[in-house]
Amino acid sequence: MADSGLSSSHDATTSADSRGDSSQDLKLLEFSEDEETLIARMYTLVGQRWSLIAGRIPGRSAEEIEKYWTSRCSNGEWNREN
Repeated sequence: MADSGLSSSHDATTSADSRGDSSQDLKLLEFSEDEETLIARMYTLVGQRWSLIAGRIPGRSAEEIEKYWTSRCSNGEWNREN
């Protein structure tokens, strides 16, 4: 009986961890309007040089910016703006 209690607490922790990962991914893709504008302008100037773009945005990594841009491009948003 004690083992089943451990198992369910482990399952609850595991499912909470997986929910945390997806919410963390969503948080990573939340950019301010100023950040979005800067990313678009920098992309026009330097292309896919994500580390250069990240260097202009404090607290953002090249991976976050690439992930944001890739998700934005897959939605076709950048075509409407340019």
